Amino acid sequence: MSQARREEAARPDDAACPGDAARPGDAARAGPRVLAAAGTGLLAAMVVAQVVSGVRAEPERLTGAVVVLLAASAVAFSASRAGTARAAGAFAAAVATGYAAEWIGVRTGVPFGAYSYTPVLRPQLGGVPVLVAVAWGGMGLAAHAVAAALVPAGGPARIAAGALALTAWDLFLDPQMLRLGLWTWHDTGPYRGVPVSNFLGWLVVSALVMAVIDVLLRASGPGRAGRRRVGGRQERAAPSGGLVAIYCVMAVMETVAFAAVFEPPDRLVAVAGGVAMGIFAVPAGRRRWPR
Repeated sequence: MSQARREEAARPDDAACPGDAARPGDAARAGPRVLAAAGTGLLAAMVVAQVVSGVRAEPERLTGAVVVLLAASAVAFSASRAGTARAAGAFAAAVATGYAAEWIGVRTGVPFGAYSYTPVLRPQLGGVPVLVAVAWGGMGLAAHAVAAALVPAGGPARIAAGALALTAWDLFLDPQMLRLGLWTWHDTGPYRGVPVSNFLGWLVVSALVMAVIDVLLRASGPGRAGRRRVGGRQERAAPSGGLVAIYCVMAVMETVAFAAVFEPPDRLVAVAGGVAMGIFAVPAGRRRWPR
């Protein structure tokens, strides 16, 4: 047997060739890509559910599907950047914070004002629908990503930006949920029956939600969120484009729904909510996807 044939026989298969070997980083990169793809699919499904709910006779029947799909998409996008454990922890903390605020709120009127939930949304724990707490977590992650895009340095300014961005969403949420009969205010207010105290309470609770998310996504470790290793050094990474997209999609869909889909339309809410969310969505989108 010639030397060339002996060398060929000694090689077990073609996979052992150096040129065919899997790159060490391929598996590590595959996980985030899969999570981002899952987030995109869940976001698309949420859009479909939202559209269907807007044109059917009983839209409240799809509220649960919309909220769950939104939250699942947000967690998947967050996990693609920060890792599954940190993303799940941040989401769970935001859900717990929102639930605690709602539980206190329906009993004391603090911090939102006196209100109560109707039996429409189920299941409920202590008079608070579980879906409401889940919504705090899903949109909390999206608003935090918007704030991270606008205030990359972090700190109190990011918490404030995120709190304002999340509260802007409630300019749509409260009028819509009142239409669907999901909750009632004991004392009505000037904005489609919503009292001013509600928005002040939203600012406070949203700030707490932003703070817990920020702390948990900045947890120390080699793969901590918001950092990436480039040429042996740590650099600040861009926030999740998927989470920013969730916020932008919600802003557009709610604006269109109130302006032209809901019966009757409410152009005041469309303008107020569209402008308020747009103040954050547009610059965050431009910074996340610069031309």
